[in-house]
Amino acid sequence: MSELLPTDKRKPIGIGILTVSDTRTAANDKSGDVIEELARAAGHHIQVRRICSDERESIEAVVNQWLQDASVDAIVITGGTGIGLRDVTIETVTPYFTKRIDGFGELFRYLSYTEDVGSKAMLSRATAGGIGEKALYALPGSSKAVKLAMEKLILPELHHIVYELTKHRL
Repeated sequence: MSELLPTDKRKPIGIGILTVSDTRTAANDKSGDVIEELARAAGHHIQVRRICSDERESIEAVVNQWLQDASVDAIVITGGTGIGLRDVTIETVTPYFTKRIDGFGELFRYLSYTEDVGSKAMLSRATAGGIGEKALYALPGSSKAVKLAMEKLILPELHHIVYELTKHRL
């Protein structure tokens, strides 16, 4: 039997979850819990989960480690995407992108605007992109925003995005 392709819904995607926060712990990381719960319910594997401070070096250390981990197909980051002085997730991860997925941020802000947040949605810098063969999503720290992104955007397209990023080796 041939190996299952990433687009085959039976093949779980390996996910790394990173919470960027100076205040979250394993006991109160609600947004990380939402990502994990929804990803597992969709049949994916949580390969690794971490919390790091709102520091460029801390974020880079985790992302660099996970980019080398063959079991991680996608990285989902929550936190550090706003416009505050300590919000450095976007500045840290976007230079890694080999392929930007601009539509993700555009759709996320649109959905946020129309479904709940209103004009405050413009403050979100949520983004996504490919880094070689891995997908990376950077989401706000709000558990409500994380739920919206996971249910409406990430999980419905995750297999397809991983397939597109890896199809040259199939």
